[in-house]
Amino acid sequence: MIETRLVVQTGSPIGTISPRLYGHFAEHLGRCCYDGLWVGTQQTTIPTYGGFRKDVVDALKAMPVPLLRWPGGCYADHYHWRDGIGEPSQRVRRLGLSCGLTVEDDNALGTHEFIALCRLLGAEPYLAGNMGSGSPQELCDWVEYCNASLNTTLAAERAANGSKQPFGVTLWGVGNENWGCGGSYDAESYAREYRRYATMLRHVDTTIQMVACGHDDAWNQQFLQTNQRYLGMVDHFSIHRYWIEGGPERDFTEAQYYTLLAEAHATEDFVQRTAGYIRDSLGNSTHRVGIALDEWGVWHPEGRPWGPNNDLHREPITYEQAGTLRDALAAAIALEGFHHQCNVLTLANLAQIVNVLHAPVMTDGAAMWVTPTYYALQLHTPHLGASALPVEVTDSVSLPGGEKPISAVTGTASASHNGLVVTLINRHYDQPASITLHVPGSRQVVSANLLIGDSPRAINSAHHPDSVKLTPFNVGADGSELWRVELPPHSMATIQFA
Repeated sequence: MIETRLVVQTGSPIGTISPRLYGHFAEHLGRCCYDGLWVGTQQTTIPTYGGFRKDVVDALKAMPVPLLRWPGGCYADHYHWRDGIGEPSQRVRRLGLSCGLTVEDDNALGTHEFIALCRLLGAEPYLAGNMGSGSPQELCDWVEYCNASLNTTLAAERAANGSKQPFGVTLWGVGNENWGCGGSYDAESYAREYRRYATMLRHVDTTIQMVACGHDDAWNQQFLQTNQRYLGMVDHFSIHRYWIEGGPERDFTEAQYYTLLAEAHATEDFVQRTAGYIRDSLGNSTHRVGIALDEWGVWHPEGRPWGPNNDLHREPITYEQAGTLRDALAAAIALEGFHHQCNVLTLANLAQIVNVLHAPVMTDGAAMWVTPTYYALQLHTPHLGASALPVEVTDSVSLPGGEKPISAVTGTASASHNGLVVTLINRHYDQPASITLHVPGSRQVVSANLLIGDSPRAINSAHHPDSVKLTPFNVGADGSELWRVELPPHSMATIQFA
């Protein structure tokens, strides 16, 4: 049994937890967009909202999804937005190219359909622009088509296609992974090309926020140095982080369990380093460049032909993988870091939203189920828009392995007009934790929900969709403003206080 004490520091707010930190990512990759989200209106077996699966949309609305990035990913740098507008039966059919996976793409899911999905979900749209095979004019035209309110030919075309009112898309990615699939640029060449695109885009719409493509430390420093005089054109700086060292999706060892959690934990370090480079480059400027962690999550070897343990990959590559309780804990650990860094991290997008990679929702024909990660995200819902508070661990046990000591029990907290919320994680593989939780000002527990499975390998499936789910549990008073929380191993919980 782990005995530990955590203190919520209510007098030291960190900043506001933007709902954008809980964004998602829908790429035309495998069965994410087609079959996962969109099944069209011609079939009669699966109920839809105008072509989008009703069961998936309803589940996502309850998660929730405050921000959605589309259409890629690597797909974005092959995507020509005109292919996806107009009468669906007249749209061109192209090769859907992303991450080495080539599929037939009939462009049934285009700009108008994506905006409709965002409205169904209550999500802010985030569009990734084509900088690999496109041009500045093509991206400028897309911005005008989406956002222009004046009587231009493109605005009239949008109205003729069903939307007289502008879409008002604020977030625009200027390329994606341009160091690789987005054109194999070097950092200096991309920085100069970004500058050209950004200048033209600002002329079209001064209100948009542009996201520049980052990569590793060396690329990020070079981009920022090359564009030091032009950082006013950068609103967000994109970095990606996939966790790949944790071994198999389910048949992992105890050591690999901890390795994955350590990778998730280290995501915050990457954000901090990037923030430091940005801070140094901005100097005395008052302009803010936020960090966009717009692809993150676990990528198991079964779903990729490269990287550690790639001999485990399945053929053909579909980018689908089992979603376990371990993956949910890793996501929750990353979210703790997001709260810590909410003053520099301005948006984040879990990759991806349905079926592919670290998906919270899965489908198989007419069947739909949610993964443990879905519930981990749902547990964090009360934190969205609230003020992040530090949680001090004053007495705990460190996890085995790792270069730096990591507490077995950690927590994140936030306060809003609805009260104070604490989310706790017992990261230990097999030891339960008895926690004394000090929450100044707390008098009553409003609700408490636990995410637990019989093993960190536990999954949900089409045949057993409720093997892992949220369970109400009791939190006992342990004195004035003190609470006793018993957490099983490999579990997490959210407690709401009046």
